[in-house]
Formats: sequence, C-alpha cells, structure tokens
Amino acid sequence: MTKFIFVTGGVVSSLGKGLASASIGCLLESRGLTVQLMKLDPYINVDPGTMSPFQHGEVFVTDDGAETDLDLGHYERFTSAKMSKANNWTSGRIYLSVIEKERQGVYLGKTVQVIPHITDEIKSVIRAVPKNNPCDVLIVEVGGTVGDIESLPFLEAIRQIGNEEGRQNAIFIHVTLVPYIAAAGELKTKPTQHSVKELREIGIAPDILLCRSDRPISLDLRRKIALFCNVEERAVISALDVQSIYEVPLFLHDQGLDSLILEKLGIKAQEADLKKWRELVSVIKEPTGGTVKIGIVGKYVELEDSYKSLREALIHAGVANNLRVQLEWIESESLMDEESESRLNEVDAILVPGGFGRRGIAGMIKAVRWSRKTKTPFLGICLGMQVACIEFARNVCNLQGADSTEFNQETPHPVIFKLRDLIGVENFGGTMRLGSYPCRLQEGSLAYEIYGCQEEISERHRHRYEFNPEYKPILEEKGMKFTGLSPDGKFVEIIELPKEVHPFFIGCQFHPEYKSKPLKPHPLFVAFVKAAFHNRIQSENLKEDVVSNRQIDTTEIIGGEV
Repeated sequence: MTKFIFVTGGVVSSLGKGLASASIGCLLESRGLTVQLMKLDPYINVDPGTMSPFQHGEVFVTDDGAETDLDLGHYERFTSAKMSKANNWTSGRIYLSVIEKERQGVYLGKTVQVIPHITDEIKSVIRAVPKNNPCDVLIVEVGGTVGDIESLPFLEAIRQIGNEEGRQNAIFIHVTLVPYIAAAGELKTKPTQHSVKELREIGIAPDILLCRSDRPISLDLRRKIALFCNVEERAVISALDVQSIYEVPLFLHDQGLDSLILEKLGIKAQEADLKKWRELVSVIKEPTGGTVKIGIVGKYVELEDSYKSLREALIHAGVANNLRVQLEWIESESLMDEESESRLNEVDAILVPGGFGRRGIAGMIKAVRWSRKTKTPFLGICLGMQVACIEFARNVCNLQGADSTEFNQETPHPVIFKLRDLIGVENFGGTMRLGSYPCRLQEGSLAYEIYGCQEEISERHRHRYEFNPEYKPILEEKGMKFTGLSPDGKFVEIIELPKEVHPFFIGCQFHPEYKSKPLKPHPLFVAFVKAAFHNRIQSENLKEDVVSNRQIDTTEIIGGEV
C-alpha cells in the first residue's frame, strides 16, 4: 500500500519546496524504499511550455515529451524515479480535463463545481501515479503559497486524501520561513505561526515543519514554534541555507527527518546508506583537481534558473573530473561591443545553450566563431548547434546571408528551417519535437568515443526548427562532420569538427542536461569539462613559456651590455 507525503509552503514563495521534496525522496531511497514524486502547480497555464524563462525558469522535458516544472528535474536528479506527464499537473490542465468531460456528457447534466468535480479530478490524478507506477511512498509537492486563491482546490483535495487514508498513511510537511530582522537582531517566528494557522483553517494540520532561515534556529525558538503551531518539538526542523543543494539531504538526515517520517508513516526500513552522497558533496565542496571556467553564452542569463539543469549537469561533470566548475554567465547581446573578445578570452570553454527567437543571435554567432578560430572547446546545445551551423555556413562555406527561417523568413540560405512536420501549424503549445528520440552515432567520431562506443543512444529533445539536409553536402565538403543522425536519417542530431581541425567542437540538437544526475553525470558534459581543463593547462603552460622566453631575452640583453 502506498503512503503519501504532502509538501506545502507558506509565508513566501521560492522557499525550496521542490528541493525539500527531492531530498526527502533521496533519504527514503537511501533506506531501501521506492518513491514517486509529483508537482501540482496552481497557475492556469496548461503547462509551462509557453511561459517566459524569465518568469518561470527552465522547462524540464521528460522522456514522454511533457514540458514540466523545473522541480521535476530535481526529482530525477535526487532519486531514481522517472518523471512523465503524469507527474506534473497545473490548474489549467485540471480544469481543461474537467471541461472536456463536461462537454462529453460524463457528468450527466450535473452542475460542474470546484467541489466536488475539480477536487475529485485532482485526487484522481494523484492516485493514478502510484497505481501506474507502484511505490512505497508518493511525495506530492503543492506549488504556490498557503493563502493564495489559486492553490485552494489543491489543498482541499490533499486534505480529503489525508482523511481518506488516515494519519499513518498520509502526512503533511509544511515549508515555512523564519526571517531574521536585522534591526531587532533576532529571528521572528510570527510569520510561521500565521502560515500554520491559515493551513489549519483549511483543515490541514502539519505533522512536520521545515523552517527556512539563514542562521541556526535556537532550541528555545523551536520550542516556541512547536507550542504555537501544535507540532512536536522534534518535528520543527531547521532548514538552513547550504553551500550546495546536494548537502540538503545530508543536513535533513542529521536532524532525523527521515526517521521521523518513517515513524509517523509506520514504516520499518533499513538504516540510511548515504556514503556515495557524502563523497559527492565532499568533492563538490573541495575538489583536488583544480578549477575550470566555463562561459555560458545565452539569452536568459539574468535568471540562472532558466538553465537550471545545464548548471547542475556541469557541476556533475566537475565532480566526475574532480574539478570545481566556475560558470561565467555571458549575455549574448553584450558580445556585440568591442571588449567582447576579452570576456571570451577569460574562459576555458564556451557553451551556447538552447533558446528561442532572434534576440542575441549575433552575439552567439560571434562566440561560436571565436571558439572555432581560437580552438577553444565548444559545446552547442539545441539552438547552440543551429547557430554553429549558421556560423560555419557563413564564414567557412561563404554562404552569405545564411540563417534560420526562425530569424529571417527571406534568407537566401535557410540552413536551419522549421520542422517539416510542423509546416502550417500555428499553435505554440506542445507543437515541437518533444521527448526522447534515438540517435545513431558514426563510428570513429568524437561523439562515438564520448558515448563509450555505443552505436545508438537516446536523448531528450525540445525544438521547433531543424538542420536543412539540403546543405549537408556543402558543409561536409568544407570539413563539418554530421556524426549523429536519427535512425531514418531525417534529422541531424550531432555535428562536430575533426580533431585535427579543432580539439573539441561539438553541437547537439538534443538537451543532454535533462539526463544528467549527480551520481551518474552525462558523458557529453564530462568530456566537455575535461577538454576545458586541458585547454586551461595548455594556456597556462603557454603563458609560462612566454614569461620564460622574456626572462631569457632580458638576461641575454643584460649579459651583452655587461
């Protein structure tokens, strides 16, 4: 029988409910239990696919092609659970499902209401997850903040499930804020008290409180919170800010959170085995191999959450190479000034990530050209691969005006054009090549070597435009290699330059960052970070040689004068 853990948030948003949920999943798996996780988002959008990265952050794509909340990325990275469309539901999607049923006559002419129809639909999608993917524990994160109108149907639904399942089969964990007031010089518990009071008015009595703060919460304050919020003193957990998100499971375990959860759910399990996780955190905090600097030339760098999975994948790759990866976020539009090359010269490798629209493309092309000419390791992802093809077509193949039809419908050389399957489709939502697709690798290529000599791989995609195969012979003639193709040869998946031309220049149409895990880093990022470090060593050696030569020259001059 599946047990339920419901995670809610109060006081303010962005407290880390997703990380808390993922960390709880990690701890329960370390005790030998199987877990599934799901996210309920209160916004009216059907999914986050059409939302601005500046507003919502990254869109995480699952194997089955669902465009989901970035928290699902945390779930997959921290646990072995596989996410799908069923693991992320929004108010918009719930309401759409209910309205479609009403149109089909499912409700037999009844007046369709929030209670019971919307809440029953929410309960139905929650219970469907363990039904289709049996697990010991289902962790359900409810987005938004307690008190928001949007989240009320979700809170009512989980309240009902709590009553239906009973106290030992469903528990509620509330993530809240204990702010520090500088003027008073103390932490304040009143926001937490009010948040729990509001939650209790809805009918939910939290079993455990995760109290976010930027400094330790004293025993007296924890007792105060326990008294006023009607929870056990040991159930008031201090959730301090930590250096790395991968410390969170260890920090919560040290406070006995996993033991408390198992006790409240009546589950007997083995002791937690967190050895590998502790080793991971140790390398993240104190790598012995050195530091490498990666320049990420993107369109949405003002909000780092826009590239959340990418950032984490590079950290994983750093751990695999025992290196500290320092990220230099470069707004692509800023590369159009005269000092742009000096910024690019400061990094050991260049990565151009995915994105949509014309803004900033000229800066990306400039970064690609600089990487190619200076032999700086380059990795292009999705749009990054497309930009690499455009740059090569313009500057190597001399195809003047080569472009993507996404940016210029009238281009004389549409090197990149709209997916042939989408011609005539005007809707934006879900109209892309989404999810996992196979890719055949060319034997002897860099990609083949990186993937451990596999003939076929599977990666996740999210793109509306593709490489135009008509230009494949022209680019091949000038030296570009197309080393990854879809099995039917229709789609170009990987491009690269030969090693004799460039030490590491590769682009992929898919998003490898979606499949990287801290304990199982993606091989493409591992190879990229390794190449960046080799470039750093060569650059440092070159500088030393230059300094040595200058010293020799000076000595000879002085000797001559003497």
